[in-house]
Amino acid sequence: MKTDSKTGIGRRDLLKGLGAGAGVAATAAPLATVAKADTETNDEKRKARYKETDHVKAYYRTNRYPA
Repeated sequence: MKTDSKTGIGRRDLLKGLGAGAGVAATAAPLATVAKADTETNDEKRKARYKETDHVKAYYRTNRYPA
């Protein structure tokens, strides 16, 4: 029998290395972001933001939502 002694990286070893590298990159990315303070005041947080514009009314009418 002939044994092949190849030097280099096999396909499975390459895939294992890529998987480990992706895991390290995924865990390091969220740690690199800087926390930012909230810029809205309490009054701005409580204000009404939903506006029923003509575009929204047309969407409701098209999809047969009750009026």
